Amino acid sequence: MIEYADLIGAPFKSHGRDIKTGVDCYGLVQEVFRREGIELPEFDADYNDCKKINAIVRGEEERASIWRRLEVPKVPCIVTISFGVARSVINHTGVYIGGNKFIHIRENIGVCVDDINSPAWRKIIHGYYEYIGKE
Repeated sequence: MIEYADLIGAPFKSHGRDIKTGVDCYGLVQEVFRREGIELPEFDADYNDCKKINAIVRGEEERASIWRRLEVPKVPCIVTISFGVARSVINHTGVYIGGNKFIHIRENIGVCVDDINSPAWRKIIHGYYEYIGKE
């Protein structure tokens, strides 16, 4: 299993792609996948652009076909979350890292690890998606 301890507490930065200076949720997804040997394409969506994030996940964006929805999470896969809005709108992502845990970033906390089955998360996790390749 890949270790992620050095990522914990890394700061949030909108459009951030450097773990040392700060990342947004997709920047963290890219870093975790990179450590798993997978280079992900860039998606330019502001961290609070719910409409665009939702379109990417749901396959309405041109490059979204590179993701496949999973019924059961596997390492690594994206965890999609609906924060504080309608259940049908995706506005946050993290990465499943095994053992019912996922790594993600919170604006005020930084990078953290949470349990997918905790009451705080299980009701707002929308789904799991694996990367199936370049477009």
